[in-house]
Amino acid sequence: MKLKSADRLPKAAKPPRHEFLMLADHPALDFMNTVVRINGELIDLLQTDDDVLRWLAHAGWPVDKSAAKYYPDMLLEVGLGLRAAIQGAIKHRKAGEPGHGIMNGFLYEARNHLKLIPDGKEGLRLERQWDLKTPEEILGPLIVSAAELLVDGDFSMIKHCENPACVLWFYDRTRAHRRRWCSMATCGTRNKVATFRQREQENPT
Repeated sequence: MKLKSADRLPKAAKPPRHEFLMLADHPALDFMNTVVRINGELIDLLQTDDDVLRWLAHAGWPVDKSAAKYYPDMLLEVGLGLRAAIQGAIKHRKAGEPGHGIMNGFLYEARNHLKLIPDGKEGLRLERQWDLKTPEEILGPLIVSAAELLVDGDFSMIKHCENPACVLWFYDRTRAHRRRWCSMATCGTRNKVATFRQREQENPT
């Protein structure tokens, strides 16, 4: 399932490699957050198949690079399409709508099976197996994780950072559910500084 070229950011020539932000408290939202704003410019951190594989490794789903050999450059295209589908579904669910249609297509293509595996303690465990022969199968764990979020997620707790310039999302799992920022070290600190400066201007000594 490809992403329309009009829906993606322009591909930069030899873009600098940026580290992925894993701060959303859910992998589907972290995958959405692979578009970031840096120095006022929107940057797509996914530019190649290798970037998608690096992100999967960061998320805890490492895949050997050779897995992408079956469909060169297709892993990126399918990954970008999946990201757009997740974002669209999240926004629909936030609005109280199902928004699940396109995700069913990804789930269908992410074919997998269950396998009994010895657990090392004279017992067995069930483990989900992926063939890793198509982009959708390589992205399978993420696809399933996103689908589970659509089913089980508390969408009142799935929030957009309150910094108007920020494009990041997160799942507010704090006890009081008062998280406002993607990160206190970035947008939270900027807000505190801006608030302090405004108070200084309003109440000069």
